[in-house]
Amino acid sequence: MPLSKDFKEELRAKANASLQRHFQSLEEETRKTKNEPPSPEMLADFASHLKSSTRILVLIGAGLSASSGIPTYRSAGGFWRTYSDQQLAKKAVFEENPVLVWQFYNYRRQQAKAALPNPAHLALAELAKKKHGLLSVNQNVDELCQRAGHPESQIQNLHGSLFRVRCCDDECGYEVANDDVPIVSQLPVSEPPGVLDSADADPEPYECTAEDLPHCPQCKVNLLRPTTVWFGEGLPETKVKKIDEWLREGDAGDSKVDLMLVIGTSTMVWPAAGYIGRARKAGARVAFFNIEAKTAGAAKPEDNDWVFLGDAAELVPLAFEMELRVSEQSAR
Repeated sequence: MPLSKDFKEELRAKANASLQRHFQSLEEETRKTKNEPPSPEMLADFASHLKSSTRILVLIGAGLSASSGIPTYRSAGGFWRTYSDQQLAKKAVFEENPVLVWQFYNYRRQQAKAALPNPAHLALAELAKKKHGLLSVNQNVDELCQRAGHPESQIQNLHGSLFRVRCCDDECGYEVANDDVPIVSQLPVSEPPGVLDSADADPEPYECTAEDLPHCPQCKVNLLRPTTVWFGEGLPETKVKKIDEWLREGDAGDSKVDLMLVIGTSTMVWPAAGYIGRARKAGARVAFFNIEAKTAGAAKPEDNDWVFLGDAAELVPLAFEMELRVSEQSAR
């Protein structure tokens, strides 16, 4: 006898609650860990290499925005009501229940819009302005890098943006920037902005139907959806191609990659995780900024790497301090 829909929902909610408690336990253990601050020798060595570097590849993950109040996916805060991101960010779920998915993204857009760029966003943006050969591969969708002033020509938003929408029919091709929160009046806005719509919350009743959701003004038939890359979808080909071209220039040897910065990412998602090995092949030394050092996989540090353990919002500005200070003095 097949399981009823209500029973499946109950099982899913219980499983997610258990996973959320697991993440909370891991986060508590991480908070208890006292990382040693980077030594003056390590900072000086990194600063010297950064100063001489012209071509720099930056791989950005959710840890960069954590101090701005944007939860990482693999954290206790990475749940909306009783759902995980992986359970809602799918085309099949949108087709079955677009109202539920837009409720989720309405919350995420509100949360991201209420957040502010932290010192790491600002330091990276300033470095990019000075180092014109820097390219950032951004896996975040919150647009905090752009709001910090990161040059648009030097960043590829590999996973899309919460603040761009497109027609759900690929053949239509309509796409536009949109930062309205809520995107339609029938979707709720929590007070204060950005407060977690938690699994225990009993949301106030409101009415929103599929007909109320934003529709494509071009084809006038289909719903609009966020441009974020959903699970099971391919990455934007044009963005992947631009990153590949940049790396191939380094492979050619005429313009090698001097440095790679891996900031706030566990590098569990491909092809982004593969960029570390490709940068090494093109001659780069690698600096990791994360709450913990990986012991296996693409993000496992090598002997010649720098490893900055802790909050990226504190460590990135510290590591860039000497270079940005010199730049500021030169501009006077």
